[in-house]
Amino acid sequence: MTAADLPTPTGRPGDSVAIGQIGIAQGGGVLRTFVGSCVGLVLHARSQQAAGLAHVMLPSSNGRGSPPGKYADTAVTETLRLLREAVGETPLACTAKLVGGATMFAFQSGIPIGEQNVLALEKILLDLGIPITGRLCGGRHGRRLVVDVVTGAVTVETAGHGTETLA
Repeated sequence: MTAADLPTPTGRPGDSVAIGQIGIAQGGGVLRTFVGSCVGLVLHARSQQAAGLAHVMLPSSNGRGSPPGKYADTAVTETLRLLREAVGETPLACTAKLVGGATMFAFQSGIPIGEQNVLALEKILLDLGIPITGRLCGGRHGRRLVVDVVTGAVTVETAGHGTETLA
């Protein structure tokens, strides 16, 4: 499967966001995805009742950058751009939530890719002054996440470990 085979980003509330993609919605509904070592990056603009969800797979694009949701270094800026486009406002006051970054494979050496993804996103968000208001990262299990576009609440179901909500 190549990047061209992946679905394009959507703006319809309730749509699933595929690996490497970005979903944007405003005014209602949910965005959802499933992550393992990937990280679900949620950016929420409360006053505009808008949210973006990027399914980040790798920490750095190394100049590739396509699709932009696939890489931490391009996902944040592209999600912000798409949110601004959707709500028609700049600057945009956002908060962030991070979900995923699990160590899914025992054979990994060095810093696991999931942890690299989380660290890269944390640095980028810090540099941009976007506060991280919730996180559920690490471990060894995949997670399903659902973002309430209006409230920004993220409901996370961890395989075999129950459900939590990041308000």
